[in-house]
Amino acid sequence: MGGQVSTSSSFSNLRCRNANEDWMSALCPQLWDVPLHHLSIPGSHDTMTYCLNKKSPISHEESRLLQLLNKAFPCITRPVVLKWSVTQALDVTEQLDAGVRYLDLRIAHMLEGSEKNLHFVHMVYTTALVEDTLTEISEWLERHPREVVILACRNFEGLSEDLHEYLVACIKNIFGDMLCPRGELPTLRQLWSRGQQVIVSYEDESSLGRHCELWPGIPYWWGNTAKTEALIRYLETMKSCGRPGGLFVAGTNLTENLQYVLAHPSESLEKMTLPNLPRLSAWVREQHPGPGSRCTNVIAGDFVGADSFVGDVIALNQKLLWC
Repeated sequence: MGGQVSTSSSFSNLRCRNANEDWMSALCPQLWDVPLHHLSIPGSHDTMTYCLNKKSPISHEESRLLQLLNKAFPCITRPVVLKWSVTQALDVTEQLDAGVRYLDLRIAHMLEGSEKNLHFVHMVYTTALVEDTLTEISEWLERHPREVVILACRNFEGLSEDLHEYLVACIKNIFGDMLCPRGELPTLRQLWSRGQQVIVSYEDESSLGRHCELWPGIPYWWGNTAKTEALIRYLETMKSCGRPGGLFVAGTNLTENLQYVLAHPSESLEKMTLPNLPRLSAWVREQHPGPGSRCTNVIAGDFVGADSFVGDVIALNQKLLWC
């Protein structure tokens, strides 16, 4: 398919950073018996947006107004949509090398696409196909046999029941015995002893009922704001309500709205996000994993690799040794 969106040169030096590519196996042995939902795990929000397709149609789930604007003024609408849709600069292998272990996979079937080709989506569709990306993740895991990833499969725009069955069959065929079946959340030691490396959460109830390899959708705390302090207040409010019982995600991603976009016509999601990363990273470093009601688990962000975010999230696990 057509050319993908490029991101700024500020990420050009990130390709060589892989100090955290085996961070799970490098954890202190005392942490090998901590359940995954009590560890601190870095994640990427809208993982696959580094390869959005410039020639892709606008997602059919976007507003009718946006659809009409794209048809009437494509040369104006399309560039604006693209620059506010890209949330990541590193590709999926580079994210895994950087230490990301939660991948946010928004899956869709394009009406204009071939029958079985599934893409990822965030306002527009990706050049990458789902099956190819899952294979890339599997190959990475084979090279890192003691690392564990959480694949959050969601959105499912345009997927019929037959396409869900096709997607689940792909997941099973690609990962095989690496899949951890649904049940009590395991520890790293338990997963290693079974040769399991993949937990797949799947936000489709009927598919969950048919396949024991799939886990329920993972709650994602989304602040839905372009203002950093408002996002932090939201996350602190969610913490005060008590953490969910299983895996869950605190999203540190900022979100624009139409008013913000119109007021900042020369900006992009990247330009909005990068100056705010130091404040968001400071909040991350204050967190504490574990079973407590105010503890965090997965922390996900945009443009992972642009700062110390991934390392900061991983370092929180040291606080479990202080208890």
